[in-house]
Amino acid sequence: MEFGVSFQSHIGRTFKHAMLAEAVGLDQAWFIDSQLIASDVYACMTLAAEHTEKIGLGTAITVADTRIPPVIAHSIATINQLAPTRVTLGIGAGHTAWRSMGMPPVTIKAFRHNIEVCKGLLAGESPDFTARGKTQAISFQDTENGYINIHDPIPIYVAASHPRAQSVAGELGDGVITISLLDPKVLRANLKNITRGFTKANRQPSDPFGVVTVGISCVLRAGEAINSDRVLSRVGPRIAVALHYAYEQLKQGREVPSFMQNFLTKEYCLYMDERWEDIHKTHSRHLHPGEEKFISPDAIKSMSLTGTRKEILERLDALARAGLTQFAISPPWDHIEESIIEFATEIAGRR
Repeated sequence: MEFGVSFQSHIGRTFKHAMLAEAVGLDQAWFIDSQLIASDVYACMTLAAEHTEKIGLGTAITVADTRIPPVIAHSIATINQLAPTRVTLGIGAGHTAWRSMGMPPVTIKAFRHNIEVCKGLLAGESPDFTARGKTQAISFQDTENGYINIHDPIPIYVAASHPRAQSVAGELGDGVITISLLDPKVLRANLKNITRGFTKANRQPSDPFGVVTVGISCVLRAGEAINSDRVLSRVGPRIAVALHYAYEQLKQGREVPSFMQNFLTKEYCLYMDERWEDIHKTHSRHLHPGEEKFISPDAIKSMSLTGTRKEILERLDALARAGLTQFAISPPWDHIEESIIEFATEIAGRR
């Protein structure tokens, strides 16, 4: 299994965090894209590409339709010119990026079109691109003079938490990205949906087909409670992001991932109703005031890898057997450096 770290993109900080992740031996740095909250994801990746040498760099995720697909493909191919063989395009339908503008994520149809156009362009093909009521075959005009790099492959990882999106990942992707998916049984069920996508497209999966979950981990100190203030500050914000996503899905009448359903209590939903306009402002940074009471020991156990070193390694082994190929921590704003060092030293370094 590989190990990575995911950051909320910050123009002055995340390239340094990528450097640290590389220095301590992590495999991948993922950059979050949310235009009303964070810095530009591709600007941050450019700095990281210039300041690192071997760590993988990816979007987790770039958001469909906030940029048209030729621009997404062009941006990631530009980064690939700086960091050939190290770049991954993670693409999703959008959570905070669209919902912070009061709009839902893109439809499955639009999501598929974004992936198909990016996939075709990055393969040097001429896919059909539809915009403004017109469909036109398009292709990169100059791939030989250093503007972009499509000669070194750029894998496409599809963010997918629900069966239809998981099927699209199987049809079109080189991998899949999930959020806080830490139950081997649920993971296996998700992978069955991806396999149906392989069958539908009559294709063989990439070898290997990447299966990534973005979550959080905290190694307990001797005698420390699983819901201590230190643990809550480290894992609470990432768990809250997952719960915010589930709450929004419920609010919009959409399917909620099964492992999150028990935590969407009536009390929690009423609490979030009062903060709906500000729900995304704390994304990956900290908890809303009073939100810590909803980050229960059961939520911490279910949606984070928190426990003794032995317990965490055992859970990772079980996830690897179920098909997980990479676990990426997503630390909150004030705990990135210490989380990277702890995870690399206590967990990743003990593979």
